[in-house]
Amino acid sequence: MSDVATLGEDVPLLEGIRTCRAIRRLRPDPVPPELVRKVCEAGTFAPSGGNRQPWIFVAVSEPERRAFVAERYRRAFRDYIAPARERAERGELPDATVRNIRGALHLADHLHEAPVHLFVAGWTRRSEPQLQALFPCIQNLLLACRAVGLGASLTTVHRAFGDEIDAYLGLSPETPSCALLPLGWPVGRYGRPPRRSVDECLFWERYDAAADSRR
Repeated sequence: MSDVATLGEDVPLLEGIRTCRAIRRLRPDPVPPELVRKVCEAGTFAPSGGNRQPWIFVAVSEPERRAFVAERYRRAFRDYIAPARERAERGELPDATVRNIRGALHLADHLHEAPVHLFVAGWTRRSEPQLQALFPCIQNLLLACRAVGLGASLTTVHRAFGDEIDAYLGLSPETPSCALLPLGWPVGRYGRPPRRSVDECLFWERYDAAADSRR
C-alpha cells in the first residue's frame, strides 16, 4: 500500500465528486487505523455554524462489536426494505432501483464482515442534532474514502435501534449518532453513477414547475 500520508492526495476534486458512488460490497480485509484517521480528519474540515465542530467519530472494528451492530441493523433493514422488495418482485421498479435494493440487501446481510463501522455522532444544540454541520462532514468522509480507495456508503437504518446502539458505543442523548458508514476495501470499483442532466434541475431566476420534466 502507498504511504498513508500521500495516499489519495493527487485525486482531482471534481473527478472524486463525480465518481463517488455508494460502495456496499466490501472485502473483510482489515483497514489500517491510520487510514481511518485520515478519512476522519477530512471530515473535520467541513463547515459548522460558529465553528462549533460538533462531530464525534466512533470507529468500530472488533468483530463482536460489529456483530452487535449488524444483528440489529439487519432486523431494522428487513422491515424498512420490505415494501420495496415486494414492488421489485412485482416488476414495478426500474432495473437501476432493483440493483440498488440488491446492493443494500447485500450490505445488510454482510454488515458484520465490513472491517470498520464508522459512526458519525455530534453534540446537540437546543436539544437537536447539528445536522447542518454533520452531513457536510459526512460528505467529506465519503469523498476522502473515494480518494484513498476505500469503499463506503451512508446509512441511517441503525437509528431504528439508535438509543441501544448509541449506549453500546458510549454515546449519550446529548451526543447521538446520525449516520453509519461501513468502510472497507471495495469489491468492484468507483465510477460515475447514473445521473440526470443538471439541465433538468437547474433553473435561472425562478423555478418553472411546468418545465420540470421530472414531475
